[in-house]
Amino acid sequence: MKAGLLTVTQKDELVGQEFALDSHYNPVQDCNDKWIISTQEIEQTVYPTFYWVKSIPLIDYCPKIYPPINPPLV
Repeated sequence: MKAGLLTVTQKDELVGQEFALDSHYNPVQDCNDKWIISTQEIEQTVYPTFYWVKSIPLIDYCPKIYPPINPPLV
């Protein structure tokens, strides 16, 4: 699975912005703390202001692993 790689500046520009009607960018960090967006967000971008996302590099997606919120009691 691939994801679009963002710089911190690019991430800041996209947070909360729409890529299509009622659909917002949701940059997240991967397992290497790199900022990424999904390929669906890239492909479905319809606003010319953000067409630049269609040319960002794609990297292999490595999900960030979070510890359990409520670990089991031992």
